[in-house]
Amino acid sequence: MFGAGGGTSAYVEAEHADLLILWGSNARETHPIYFHHVLQGLRNGARMYSVDPRRTSTAQWADGWLGLDVGTDIALANAIGREIIHAGLVNEAFVRRATSGFDDYQAAVEPYTLERAAEITGVPAELICELAHAYARADRAQLCWTLGITEHHNAADYVFALINLSLLTGHVGRFGSGLVPLRGQNNVQGGGDLGAIPTKLPGGYDLGDDVARARFEQTWGVTIPPEPGLHLSQMFEAMEARQLRAVYCIGENPAESEANAVHARHLLEGLDHLVVQDIFRTATAELADVVLPAAADWCEYEGTVTSSERRVQRVRKALDPPGLARPDTHIICAIADRLIEEGLGHRWGEPTAEQVWDELRSLSLNWHHGMSYARLDEHGGLQWPCPDLDHPGTPLLHARLWESGEARGAAAPFMPVEHVPPVDTLTDEFPVRLTTVRVLDGYNSGVQTGGFSSPLRRRESLRMDASDGAALGIVDGERVRVTSRRGSVEAPVWFDPSLRPGLASFTPHFSEEVDVNALTNDAWDPKSGTSEFKATAVRIEKVEAAVPVAGT
Repeated sequence: MFGAGGGTSAYVEAEHADLLILWGSNARETHPIYFHHVLQGLRNGARMYSVDPRRTSTAQWADGWLGLDVGTDIALANAIGREIIHAGLVNEAFVRRATSGFDDYQAAVEPYTLERAAEITGVPAELICELAHAYARADRAQLCWTLGITEHHNAADYVFALINLSLLTGHVGRFGSGLVPLRGQNNVQGGGDLGAIPTKLPGGYDLGDDVARARFEQTWGVTIPPEPGLHLSQMFEAMEARQLRAVYCIGENPAESEANAVHARHLLEGLDHLVVQDIFRTATAELADVVLPAAADWCEYEGTVTSSERRVQRVRKALDPPGLARPDTHIICAIADRLIEEGLGHRWGEPTAEQVWDELRSLSLNWHHGMSYARLDEHGGLQWPCPDLDHPGTPLLHARLWESGEARGAAAPFMPVEHVPPVDTLTDEFPVRLTTVRVLDGYNSGVQTGGFSSPLRRRESLRMDASDGAALGIVDGERVRVTSRRGSVEAPVWFDPSLRPGLASFTPHFSEEVDVNALTNDAWDPKSGTSEFKATAVRIEKVEAAVPVAGT
């Protein structure tokens, strides 16, 4: 079942220090407060590896940088798993007692030798081996990832590949050891927890859970369809098929943030009715039939926010909303009241944030039932699951896997996955891989960060390797045209030493300067619905100066 030992690595093993792997995450710029804690850990003796196509400012702090080719993460993870098995470093006791499907996983990763993985990923076999041994031998290890993992056409499989490594080594459910998806924006965790996922009810219940659904139906006085709704990518497909004709968009800017953005804007413009509710007049709001000005609820209303570690904390009002802006819940309740005239609405009035929260607690029995406002205030936040008012919260979500007997619950399954290259293939016509990145002083489509100046900010540029520029006869700062299978943009060039030959990057922060998502691929992952922002095939050409017309 398990490997017999005798791994292939000849290097001297490091001490069993605490280990952090940042995989597809430039945390120094995208999660700077978190990264301060990382630096403190490094000062205290922890080790860190960075897995990223770019040699980022985060990678510069790492003990090892695995600069893989974009879209090859599964091959790398499978090779790490195979090496751990062959070196006899599997946590056999944990695998036997707490997991299922190991034999199938072992068979799936067997073809991913260090040599084959090096050929696929571009990472030296010795470095893959080093990380495998360091991770398996660490006393405590955390494996963290962000959008570098989840913005691919098979993003869920990327995540499964990383989860498999944690199960193989037992680095899950213990203090200091675990899997940490660093959320891309504030309260993403809370939005999902409260039902902003088309397959879920608030509190994490599946729509197909008849018992849970009946409880919601009784409280809400409606019949809830058991079939999942549409996620964002499916909504755009439904717009194209003219099956979705009206959209109510709250706090989202898809006119700029969606992949293949020109096509996305065309579909939004073709709707019968578009309502946008936001704190800014976004590019999407410019297309809307109705714009509802919302309060910035994080400082202009009461509520809660949930962090990546499932900690629910209180948000308190500090300012009054400007002008006609109102809290989101008040706007939604007012629409429900107005719909009564059409025989469709409900008279909800203007419930307080605490009243809305208490309704959630009455339905989310496992996760939130014990989180009254009073307890959240008393403890400075609580982590779900928190099923009753005497429960202290749950700092370690998967600690049950270390319990014995029935307390352990269901086994954690290995999920074998295979390497599949990006949909947007590199060819002679499109020979360069373009990936989207974030920078420290920018955020998403720039709606929240583009309105202020920063000493760190420079105009949006195509970041590329200097040797690629020389091969194309391009000098630093020169204007180029970047073309994908979906569109073209123009931008100045910036030779970026963090990039390797064949790799270029844009940020999505300044679409008014460069409409980056006019290039990106809207192929999406069937499990998560996420588009493949990270792997676009492009060509780069010099923009020739216009020839003056005689007599002008």
